[in-house]
Amino acid sequence: MKNLIILGGGTAGTMMANHLNHHLKNPDWLITIIDEKEEHHYQPGYLFLPFDIYTPEDIIKTIDEFIPKGVNLIRQKIDSIDANRNMVMLQNGAVMPYDVLIVATGAKIAPEETEGMQGSEWQKSVFDFYSFEGSLALRNKLRDWEGGKLVVHITEMPIKCPVAPLEFAFLADSFFKHKHMRDKVEITYVTPLSGAFTKPKATEALEHLLEEKHIKIESDFAIERVDNETKEIIDYGGRTIPFDILVTVPTNKGDALMERSGLGDDLNYVPTNKATLQSVAHQNIFVLGDASNIPASKAGSVAHFEAEILTENILNFVHGLPLKEEFDGHANCFIETGNGKALLIDFNYTHEPVEGTFPFPGLGPLRLLKESRMNHMGKLAFRWIYWNVLLKGTHIPFVSATMSESGKHYQ
Repeated sequence: MKNLIILGGGTAGTMMANHLNHHLKNPDWLITIIDEKEEHHYQPGYLFLPFDIYTPEDIIKTIDEFIPKGVNLIRQKIDSIDANRNMVMLQNGAVMPYDVLIVATGAKIAPEETEGMQGSEWQKSVFDFYSFEGSLALRNKLRDWEGGKLVVHITEMPIKCPVAPLEFAFLADSFFKHKHMRDKVEITYVTPLSGAFTKPKATEALEHLLEEKHIKIESDFAIERVDNETKEIIDYGGRTIPFDILVTVPTNKGDALMERSGLGDDLNYVPTNKATLQSVAHQNIFVLGDASNIPASKAGSVAHFEAEILTENILNFVHGLPLKEEFDGHANCFIETGNGKALLIDFNYTHEPVEGTFPFPGLGPLRLLKESRMNHMGKLAFRWIYWNVLLKGTHIPFVSATMSESGKHYQ
């Protein structure tokens, strides 16, 4: 019997287990997932928790209920990977040999990377919403907050779900309007980028929305430290931005396991072929989701598209066939803009978000780069799709893993 081991029972790892369970059956292959956690979190829900749109019960389930029958789940912390000997070492001393390894260990926030971020004001006036604990603490703070300077800040790129900080700023605007206290809140969006987003066309639309909602943008801000005494963030050029509440997106890094194993780059992301999703250094290691260093968005939709293509490539690999260079960086993201509306963007490595319709050319029903209530409903419906379709490895009808250019207007 041969062993295929998946490291990580989150979004990417669970999808791969479900995809491959249909193709690599016992007794030829044993599929094993290794993850120390008990819970599976719907991470896009962290955005909604601070505004009491979702409850903890909406975004947390057990890992076990999504692992397909026949897949072995080992709940242990991973110590290291010996890629030269094809072995995974667990912290309890067990050694797990593999023939094929899939790395789906995700990305985590690293607030300790920025001086003062985890200082005396951490989870008092300095919060993140990229962790469940941070999002819950922020919810409790916003419920009773009486107003002041709210700063939404990105430390550095790349980050999971690059549009989420913008969504937070838009939802904050809507939240305080509904509480009849928007005039008491000054919202500032602070980014290390030169504009609101990484793609020019989307940046133009998003900056228009920031202006329309009276959200100030501070760009090209490379943070040096957080001053907990004066409640300011300070960049390397000496620019200071005061806050009463700082909602920050700390540095995102891959799992420290990659550093221990000598498989990661400076941020612990695994160097990966962006078209095949095969490790650059080891042919029998494949990487998907937030764990890789490919220049695609670190988002759930991307992991979903990757999983469909990677499944075929792993089957090709085990049967000695050439890998297909098919993954094009396809990302499909709803952007909440507040007041019951959202944008939808669809892009890949080579095409930036543009206007058009999705998923049916000329018909929609969703509009690209246009605010609409239909897009907002799509965003909320995604939670049901995530739990009931994506995690189970089911293909979403009419949505291809690679980006379709039909119905989109390129300039």
